[in-house]
Amino acid sequence: MLENPRSPRVRAVAKLTKRSARQETGLFLLEGPQAAREALAYRAETLVEIFATPNAIDRHPELAASAEKAGVAVVSASEAVLEAMADTVTPQGIVAVAHQLPSSLHDIFAARPRLVAICEEVRDPGNLGTIIRAADAAGADAVVLTGRTVDPYNPKVVRSTTGSLFHLPIALGVELDAAVEQAHGAGLRVVAADVKGEEFLDHRANLAEPTAWLFGNEARGLADEALARADLALRLPIYGAAESLNLATAASVCLYETAFAQRAG
Repeated sequence: MLENPRSPRVRAVAKLTKRSARQETGLFLLEGPQAAREALAYRAETLVEIFATPNAIDRHPELAASAEKAGVAVVSASEAVLEAMADTVTPQGIVAVAHQLPSSLHDIFAARPRLVAICEEVRDPGNLGTIIRAADAAGADAVVLTGRTVDPYNPKVVRSTTGSLFHLPIALGVELDAAVEQAHGAGLRVVAADVKGEEFLDHRANLAEPTAWLFGNEARGLADEALARADLALRLPIYGAAESLNLATAASVCLYETAFAQRAG
């Protein structure tokens, strides 16, 4: 059993909470049984090893069995070790290390997608994780992140995706111009979600076409230069007294409305 929370091995894992260590190693952290379960089910080849307390192994025997089948080592570790490794204050007894799994922009659009989310300068980890999860749930084909967007392997983003990180292609560090150019080349219309846009309901029927949604910064929205690259900008109606919608909530509505339109068509 791994018991010393100050050992070099534990410290190396704990460093993955920092972006610099993730960039240097190409690895990232997964916390909790759900994240480990999804990684084993969808991208087991990315997993390096899983650390778990004896209690967690007893509670999740199917996870240990799946890991063994996939050839992924499960290392027994103390509660103190898990606490030292994890980003959360109260880890759920399981921490895993995995290789990052970015997709190329070219491969995403070469597959002729019908629904893509492009995130430009999304800075809040919880928002990005929720957008990835919503894109997955709505059946989107991919998510594209520009270089001004938060790292998708940030532990808070990973937790917010609840496993969706392993379900669909994600490109990162992309230039917005390149994303828009390749979207157009693949036959997608780029639609910006922005409060300065036209009424959403006036264009709802057109969402049946292949669409790449462009989502911007939580506080500032999309810069004028970014809006100019979109084919159309739409705003969601506010029927109540709310000042605005949270970015992740608005993105979820946009993605689902498009999924509804495409499936009805």
